[in-house]
Amino acid sequence: KPAVADGMVVTFDFTLRLNDDEVADTTQGQMPLRFVVGQGQLLPALEDAMIGMVAGEQRQITIEPVDAYGEWDEDALEEVAISELPDGAELEEGAALEVTDSEGETYEATVYEINKDTVVLDYNHPLAGETLQFDVKVVDIRPATASELAHGHVHSGDGHVH
Repeated sequence: KPAVADGMVVTFDFTLRLNDDEVADTTQGQMPLRFVVGQGQLLPALEDAMIGMVAGEQRQITIEPVDAYGEWDEDALEEVAISELPDGAELEEGAALEVTDSEGETYEATVYEINKDTVVLDYNHPLAGETLQFDVKVVDIRPATASELAHGHVHSGDGHVH
């Protein structure tokens, strides 16, 4: 049976839980995900932990923050005037905002704290500081085609893991 290895296209189902057992993401009831091994589409630690799995196999994989999205960093907080935020921005703690800087770069931020005239934005990845617990089930494995390897992604038109 082919196993998960470099240059293989792997189709898999997963459920991601956080420390408090909250389901953060899942393919349950949706299309499974598909990726080319060795192309950097998955978290490296998740991909490494899937190496050697065969179709039909299930694994529980726990990834510490340092191997996932890093520790939560207080330096990634920034206080901005509410007047500087885009009009109609949703102002509640935990709400996601897209912030554009003076160079026109767009960043994802989360509302951390709301004050009278300012808000504190958190530029940490939403999963920073979280231990990720994946339940993974491999559905299918096949060798990637030459063009998939050349382009680094699957050409069947279905989802990617970002």
